[in-house]
Amino acid sequence: MRQIFLDTETTGLSPESGDRIVEIGCVEMLNRRLSSKNLHFYLNPERPSSEDAVRIHGLTDDFLADKPLFASVVDELLEYLAGAEIIIHNAGFDVGFLNAELRRLERPKFETVAARITDSLLMAREMFPGKSNSLDALCKRLEVDNTSRNLHGALLDAGLLAEVYIRMTRGQDSLVIDDLGGGQGGEASAEAVDFSAFVLPVIEPSAEELAAHDAVLSALDKASGGKTVWRRAMA
Repeated sequence: MRQIFLDTETTGLSPESGDRIVEIGCVEMLNRRLSSKNLHFYLNPERPSSEDAVRIHGLTDDFLADKPLFASVVDELLEYLAGAEIIIHNAGFDVGFLNAELRRLERPKFETVAARITDSLLMAREMFPGKSNSLDALCKRLEVDNTSRNLHGALLDAGLLAEVYIRMTRGQDSLVIDDLGGGQGGEASAEAVDFSAFVLPVIEPSAEELAAHDAVLSALDKASGGKTVWRRAMA
């Protein structure tokens, strides 16, 4: 199974208004393992980036001025992506920009290149309804280290998305080594543990800790006008 995690950075938010792609990052995964065969381009968009966009990705017009045009990398990009499942966070945004670039070159739509396009944002919304599901929020929730993400970067974000995706799709066995069968193809079995054999220590609070706790409860009780449940229960 070949999967490509893809991200773009752009001059702005609207391909219909002429905004263009300035960076493409792709991270390849084969059978749920990173292959290190990634693809990355900075691109000259042939137009200025908005100030808001530069604040997000840090790619200035001067930096992009000598970079290749999309037309010069399109064949390499499409060959790399051909036949793979392509996973994108908020896929509608990136696919809209890619289709605009392909349309300028009279190429078929991006959807015809991939075997399948998966939107990881829709997956996250189903798994974590009502919560923030930005890439940063998912990294924090799923314990993916994103401390190097001071600015958005297409290749960096594609790599983070790959780690987030693995955690979203692995399930409860995420803490188990992949090859528990020892390479023999059999299913792993775990010996039952009798937890009644364990004696858990009970640590009593000190007088200072009890006093501090009581002060907090008293403050909450005062703020609620004496409506705190635990006070009534104790009485």
